[in-house]
Amino acid sequence: MSNRYAAAGKDGQLSGDGTQSDPGGELLDKDGGKVGLGKKVTLLRGISIIIGIIIGAGIFISPKGILKHSGSIGMSLVVWIGCGVLSLFGALSYAELGTCIKKSGGHYTYILEAFGPQMAFIRLWAELIAIRPAAMAVISLAFGQYILEPLFMPCAVPPMAVKLATAIGITSVMYLNSMSVTWTARIQIVLTFCKLLAMGFIIVPGMYQLFKETKNFENAFDMNNVKLSGMPLAFYSGCTHTLGGSI
Repeated sequence: MSNRYAAAGKDGQLSGDGTQSDPGGELLDKDGGKVGLGKKVTLLRGISIIIGIIIGAGIFISPKGILKHSGSIGMSLVVWIGCGVLSLFGALSYAELGTCIKKSGGHYTYILEAFGPQMAFIRLWAELIAIRPAAMAVISLAFGQYILEPLFMPCAVPPMAVKLATAIGITSVMYLNSMSVTWTARIQIVLTFCKLLAMGFIIVPGMYQLFKETKNFENAFDMNNVKLSGMPLAFYSGCTHTLGGSI
């Protein structure tokens, strides 16, 4: 075995295409001598990652904001339908872009092809500096709140405890992703299953209560508490967690 394979270690595996990968995920190319990351994401792991991205923590957060700002049960359903229609338009638009521009990269690639490298760089910079960190902060705060609520019931969770749990969660995810792709994908499968199970626990009893008692729908479109100034916030709460067409 040549010297370039020796860097992969004793436990490296030789694949049929002339490459060798070590347990850490490094890939050595026989012809070019290039070093990269080995392919560790299987079909099941890839599906779980996509489901985890589409069904985010926002599905458990947005109903409260929509109902609060819409002012009535009926208007909240109207907001949900409107957000769903907007999400459908976004998904169809991205589907057309994906078939026309067959390159990976999402927003960056589409803006690069349409408006050039300057606008694409600005979009990527905004994603890195503002958009992605803000979204991660919201998701992490929801994690800290929900993970601690059973421990403090019936009292309120101290804000400092939520922040500490949030910091621990972000640090743990960052460390795990940097150390092992395999274990990250395995944990993602478990978390995706737990997320689908939690949604089932919410949907099934909710449908049972819906068919059992309909008193909340007797005056669903009561406009006394509906304020025009609250509708943008209601749509924002819904669209923030439903506009996943780029996935």
